[in-house]
Amino acid sequence: MKKLFFSVTTALLLMSLFAISAFAQPADDKAKTQEQIRVLINAVNDNAEEKAKENYGVRHAFGEKGFTTNVNRKQFEALQNNKNYEVSEVEKATLDAKPKDTGERDGLPSDQTPWGMEAIYNDDSIATTDGGDNIRVAVLDTGVAEHADLANSFEQCKDFSQMRSPLIDGTCNDKNGHGTHVAGTVLADGGTDALGIYGVAPDADLWAYKVLNDRGSGYMDDIANAIEHAADEGKAQGVNVVISMSLGASSESSLVTDAVNYANSQGALVVAAAGNSGPDANTIGFPGGLQGAVAVAALENTQENGTYRVADFSSRGNPDTDGDYEIQRLDVEVSAPGAAIESTWYDGGYNTISGTSMATPHVSGLAAKVWAENPGLSNADLRAELQSRATANDILGGIGAASGDDYASGFGFPTVN
Repeated sequence: MKKLFFSVTTALLLMSLFAISAFAQPADDKAKTQEQIRVLINAVNDNAEEKAKENYGVRHAFGEKGFTTNVNRKQFEALQNNKNYEVSEVEKATLDAKPKDTGERDGLPSDQTPWGMEAIYNDDSIATTDGGDNIRVAVLDTGVAEHADLANSFEQCKDFSQMRSPLIDGTCNDKNGHGTHVAGTVLADGGTDALGIYGVAPDADLWAYKVLNDRGSGYMDDIANAIEHAADEGKAQGVNVVISMSLGASSESSLVTDAVNYANSQGALVVAAAGNSGPDANTIGFPGGLQGAVAVAALENTQENGTYRVADFSSRGNPDTDGDYEIQRLDVEVSAPGAAIESTWYDGGYNTISGTSMATPHVSGLAAKVWAENPGLSNADLRAELQSRATANDILGGIGAASGDDYASGFGFPTVN
């Protein structure tokens, strides 16, 4: 009887499996059909636009450029074939950090004021840092995790990356680590026990804006929305805002370009990573390559020709504009420590990683510190001050670095002193 029961059960199981495989849609085809695609839709007239919004919903509205939303593959193809719409996929941005860790995590930092802090303060014996009072730094990244050295800095925590909603207030959790690392370099304050690590401007307030998912990628429309949101928040509150972006893409997004220009018009300072595609010329990414953003190259803790050296991985700008001391599209503006940088990590400890992602928050923190000391400066004045400090500290080391304004280090390395 047991043998008979086993045979019948096996036969029924095989029949069931055959039925599923015979009548179900192949998994690959089904996944492809259901795949969500972020698109920008621009309609030929108001009626067509309203119909599309009704059918697909609206994630972000961008005026004459149209609106973004999520559609599946079949819907995307149908829109492409509809003469009433211009539709394109929204570009993605990724992290501007070297993915390989170059150090170990630990309960306490190996150095409370790592080499980047010593360099930007021009003080090898510095024990703590200070400054940044009443300045907001919006870190647009993978979010920021809870950390003892950042606990006193949080003022806003918002998630722009979720598919179900374009903005979720009160959450910005970081399971990647990148955003937490960046935030620490800007404004870590050593913690209430003073045993932790210090950033450039520990008295600044943190606006943690999660625009990248935990894999380190995000849509340009979400980034554009976060940029505009930070600018609007600063304007509404009457406070000075530094927008720090350690992310990038190889091609320009018109949505982000417009958002950066808008942020500048609202009085914010935008700082962005140059990218990690060096050492060849014209490898700078976006939004760093925009004229409205301060593009930051990465320095390593190595002396060459009497100065720090631009890291080989650091993206370079346009050599045709060397020496003009004017910022144009695709120009590196300044440089800062970006190789083997220790900072806060998402697990509550510390980690050492490299990239122009790590250089950018040094400059964002410096901007916050300088602005706090000179609150009457406009964003244009502040940018000019950073350029002046960089010019006074020329970088001569690394491929493409030369005396004066160059395509590798920009104007130079701006410092506190």
